Amino acid sequence: MTSRWIAGLALVFGIGTITTAAHAGTAVFQSGEGGYDTYRIPAIVRTNADTLLAFCEGRKASRSDTGNIDLLLKRSEDGGNTWSDAQVIWDDAGNTCGNPAPVVDRSTGTVWLLMTWNRGDDHERDIIAQKSKDTRRVYVSSSSDDGRTWADAKEITASTKLPDWTWYATGPGNGIQLEYGEHAGRLLIPCDHIEAETKHYYSHVIYSDDHGATWQLGGRTPTHQVNECVAAELRDGRVVLNMRNYDRSRKHRQVAYSADGGATWDGQRFDETLIEPICQAGMIRLPGERDVILFSNPASQDKRERMTVRRSEDGGETWDASRVLHEGPAAYSCLVALEDGEAGCLYEAGEENPYESIRFVRFTL
Repeated sequence: MTSRWIAGLALVFGIGTITTAAHAGTAVFQSGEGGYDTYRIPAIVRTNADTLLAFCEGRKASRSDTGNIDLLLKRSEDGGNTWSDAQVIWDDAGNTCGNPAPVVDRSTGTVWLLMTWNRGDDHERDIIAQKSKDTRRVYVSSSSDDGRTWADAKEITASTKLPDWTWYATGPGNGIQLEYGEHAGRLLIPCDHIEAETKHYYSHVIYSDDHGATWQLGGRTPTHQVNECVAAELRDGRVVLNMRNYDRSRKHRQVAYSADGGATWDGQRFDETLIEPICQAGMIRLPGERDVILFSNPASQDKRERMTVRRSEDGGETWDASRVLHEGPAAYSCLVALEDGEAGCLYEAGEENPYESIRFVRFTL
């Protein structure tokens, strides 16, 4: 009996949680190996050819968010059982290349990868205070051969970032392609930014209506104190945005909704079920006739631990089931729908700290 099948039974029948090393999935990126001190910021998509593409940041010298950081990829053609060697998609000398936010255009098969850049010697606090040598910039790359090769990174800051925004981040995590209504086919990437004068944090989206040729700025959330976010489209055409929350009076995720393809957002509220310790999360809607949504995050109000997947059968209004993938330290994650009703989670986890590895685990519903 394989550990993958046992993991599936645990999630379906509740015979136990996935807590041991054998059940916690495969270490796709192991910190300290391959010439990098730390691997962070996972993102994963499944291509039209059923290849899994696992992205992350390779941090050369330390765990820091600042410095020499490359954007990396590993491919799996067997559903995540084995992975290719790491491929460097973007290396800009000693600068920071990161925040992978991939999305697959299902009509063309092209994989688009949105990313952000800053000088390696510019710290986040200085960029926010406008004391840095440069600022955060937005870039895009793409692959038309199932992730084997990638176009040179192209800057799109002018069309996706306002002049009075300082800090900016794409994703991190998967984008989506809209399927319903007048905006069907739109590629949409969840993002966040900070305003220069107010220093307020907001979530927003960017999108493409021409299969990735150009990218435009969508709407921002009505209320601040939110940033890194994930999106899912419901069958009624609305898009739900699920956001990291900085209002510490309420240690829960926040959500907002758009009925116009991400141009505007309203209905912002706290989700009382989705507790969080201030951290990024993963979310996808599964293919099918119902609004079944999966959500992943470190389900703790105190620290980054207990990587948990939750399921909703009503578009995120309520959450009817949950299972722990990793009981110990865990942080960022990204979800992907697989074949035969299975799903996968690419997530940061370790025994002493959350950044020891980026792991992949499959599970059934």
